[in-house]
Amino acid sequence: MSLNRLAVISLIIGDRAKSADVNNILSEFGEYIVGRMGVPYKARGVSVICVIIDAPAEVINTVTGKIGMIEGVSAKTLMSKL
Repeated sequence: MSLNRLAVISLIIGDRAKSADVNNILSEFGEYIVGRMGVPYKARGVSVICVIIDAPAEVINTVTGKIGMIEGVSAKTLMSKL
């Protein structure tokens, strides 16, 4: 059994039409999500979302990978050593 890690997944959504796809993936892994903050940055025409997740590293990588495969969305993860 894997130990949980605490991580922040940062997302930049360049195509707001893809927001539903991102939300579907986040909902799929909702049991691991501690919180999220989203900010529409209208001056640049993007949305920025930060997701705090407490999950095994494999789950965190899966979430980031699935979201990162959506065209028009960038995803990066910062994982704690805790």
